[in-house]
Amino acid sequence: MSIATSPDHATSWWKEPTKDQWYAYVAAWLGWTLDAFDFTIFLLIMVPIAKEFGVPLVSVLAVFTVTLWLRLLGATASGWLADRIGRKTPLMISILGYSLCNFLAGFSPSFTFLFVCRAALGIFMGAEWPAGAALAMESWPARSRGFMSGMLQGSWALGFLLSSAIYGLLYNAWGWRGMLWIGIVPALAVLYVRRFVKEPEVWRQNREAQRKQNTEFRAPLLEIFRLRMLPNTLTTCLWMASGFVTYYTVFGLFATHLQKDLGFGPGAVALPIALANVTTFLSSCFFGAVADKLGRRWAMIIPAAIGIVITPFYLGFFTTSYPILVTAFAIQGLFVGAIYGQNPSYLNERFPTEVRATAAGFCYHQGAIWGGLCGPLLGAWAATVGGFAVPMLITTSAALVVFILALLAGPETKGKVLTPDLEVIKPEIAV
Repeated sequence: MSIATSPDHATSWWKEPTKDQWYAYVAAWLGWTLDAFDFTIFLLIMVPIAKEFGVPLVSVLAVFTVTLWLRLLGATASGWLADRIGRKTPLMISILGYSLCNFLAGFSPSFTFLFVCRAALGIFMGAEWPAGAALAMESWPARSRGFMSGMLQGSWALGFLLSSAIYGLLYNAWGWRGMLWIGIVPALAVLYVRRFVKEPEVWRQNREAQRKQNTEFRAPLLEIFRLRMLPNTLTTCLWMASGFVTYYTVFGLFATHLQKDLGFGPGAVALPIALANVTTFLSSCFFGAVADKLGRRWAMIIPAAIGIVITPFYLGFFTTSYPILVTAFAIQGLFVGAIYGQNPSYLNERFPTEVRATAAGFCYHQGAIWGGLCGPLLGAWAATVGGFAVPMLITTSAALVVFILALLAGPETKGKVLTPDLEVIKPEIAV
């Protein structure tokens, strides 16, 4: 059974999707962009939070770590729920959850309260991606899925851009608490999702087939660790782990490097981050188009390799001139910023429909466990070597090498049509 149709290449690619497919994509886009805003605003205010509560910066970095770690819990639960009842409901729950957690964190009377709120935010933040990415990628035609994947994942940079702009413009007037209170605004996106979004036809038909054939997968997470799927699962996990380590070394700690090592203020910190996020979004779209031509893997491998070369320039190894640091970090956004653009398409194309959200959610967010170690470990390392530059250079370069090797070990999925066919066969019913 399949609902796939051959695309009419005489028709412009943006005219090929239906109205419902556009609605689903926009819902996922909103969820991810606003998720990014609520998470990344914290990266810009870790130093003032440490001063306010009189705790070491390493303790605040630990909040960042736990938030990332708990994403795995939320992603696995949301992925299971999305495979069982549909993509829409888990998406709405996640958006409401992370918005409320960020808002409450702004009222924190103590560091412990803040810690708990941000930890809970991690659960809901993790829950957004598997539901939203599956919703968008299952709804979208194969012809332009790589480009739209780049635009979707790259929109994390738009959320980061928004948080850095608000930080640069309003922090001096509103303080770090005001930065968190703004986080309630994304909850309004739930109204759109509830009103306009429908479940993907691929998922709906797949669930119906499971019921008719009495082959419902109640434990999809176990399926991806069976021998027939294990190599794919392991290479996917390695790819995502190295990608997370890269991201939270490059983008997660750069603001702290500028504040602690170079003594820059809010405006000076916000500018390179804002510019890098603009270039990240644009390059994610560009390499998304490359993914539809050359393949998913090469659209990530090429910018990753170039990113290794660029790393020393924005970390001040050759000069600490502010204009050069800003320019180099913005250029890094063109390359390392773009290596995540195929996460939605490539992850969802690597797994069958009946376990897709669970598999993609788990493999993606187990990477957050490794990324979450970057803050405290590199913070402790920086304290012993007199700054973040050397730890960030070594970690970024090593992680990008592993990233490239993991992709080379995986399959190419360019042009894959997602169908409702049952692909995972239970051992007891295999013939």
